[in-house]
Amino acid sequence: MEEIQEHDIVIVGGGIAGFTTCLGLHRMGLRSIVLESSDSLRITGFALTIWTNAWRALDAVGVGDFLRKRSLQMQGFTIASLDSDLPPSESTLDATGKYANHECRCVKRKDLLETMLESLPQGSVRFSSKVVSIEKSGHFKLILLADGAIFKTKVLIGCDGVRSVVAKELGLQEPVSSGRSAIRGLAEFSDCHGFEPKIYVHFGNGVRFGFLPCDAKCVYWFCTFTPSPNNTNSSDEKAFEEDPLRMKQFVLGKIATAPRNTLDVVERTELSRISCAELKFRLPWNLLIGNITKDNVCVAGDALHPLTPDIGQGGCSSLEDAVILARCLGEAILGKPKSHNGEVNEVEEYGRIKQGLEKYGKDRRWRSFNLISAAFLAGYIQQSEGKIISFLREKWLAKYTTDAFLRFANYDCGKLGVP
Repeated sequence: MEEIQEHDIVIVGGGIAGFTTCLGLHRMGLRSIVLESSDSLRITGFALTIWTNAWRALDAVGVGDFLRKRSLQMQGFTIASLDSDLPPSESTLDATGKYANHECRCVKRKDLLETMLESLPQGSVRFSSKVVSIEKSGHFKLILLADGAIFKTKVLIGCDGVRSVVAKELGLQEPVSSGRSAIRGLAEFSDCHGFEPKIYVHFGNGVRFGFLPCDAKCVYWFCTFTPSPNNTNSSDEKAFEEDPLRMKQFVLGKIATAPRNTLDVVERTELSRISCAELKFRLPWNLLIGNITKDNVCVAGDALHPLTPDIGQGGCSSLEDAVILARCLGEAILGKPKSHNGEVNEVEEYGRIKQGLEKYGKDRRWRSFNLISAAFLAGYIQQSEGKIISFLREKWLAKYTTDAFLRFANYDCGKLGVP
């Protein structure tokens, strides 16, 4: 029988939420181990928009300033229609305007994950570690891996994404399809791309297309769309998702009326830097009646609140989760009393861990519910067709979208400190 490895805290999933939680616990003085199913860093999606709330989280775990040096700060929005002649709507993020004190940058996912990994103690991440089952052993959890390894832990944290094994263990329902998909790409220019540091968004023609510069030579772009109802064959959809040339041609066709420099962003993107994925979300009421935490188990990131990207808070909210979870768990474990001989009472510790996770769950339940609901509603309006919806989108939605982005970004997850 495989020897059982014991760790106080095991995190399943080596993405944004998993690495940040591990780093947050490390800052609190607690060791944990991350089990990642892939054999290397997962950088699918290429980049992400990081808003004010997420920068506060990155500062809390000590990597914010390093990542700022690798990214441009956005100065505003330019929102335009693909199917009308209306002039673009402009909003600024300067220090004196309505949206003052907001920070927004586009960070390459690879830079973010590598920075986290380099900041962790050696041996904090175990790659090629696919979880196949979870069992209860008294006040502990046993995690069985595909390679036969067995981990025993006091705390199990699921940061394993949309198809979370840990969320299933908690009894949360499977995420559902939003009916839309997203194509994402990363364009690299040999010389400076020449774009101002802004978020450029185009609505219409059945898509929401946008892009923003990461740095002087790199531009991240996305295109969300509703697959054709005529294409109901799952094999055809899979073939499309595995053919970056078809994706590129599809996007160029949809944004054909956009300015020449916008088209150039997509045309310059190498096929290896284009991907497509169905957009899924967790039904928000499932978070109100389901278990975010149970005993010594919890979920964070996409395992907790998979949401559509329409308010730019997917990765940001995962960073929030990680800091709040690390703080709640750290306070529960480090603040525990010891017995007269210096040993920890197992039952008492289990109770404190449970209380710490319940505190985390209470904090994240309604925040997650609101994020999922707002993102779905914004996406539905942005890509719906019809004269009335198109009119509202062009006359009113640009302002609403900006306000929604910034309202959810105005959140402070707090700092970390040893109790």
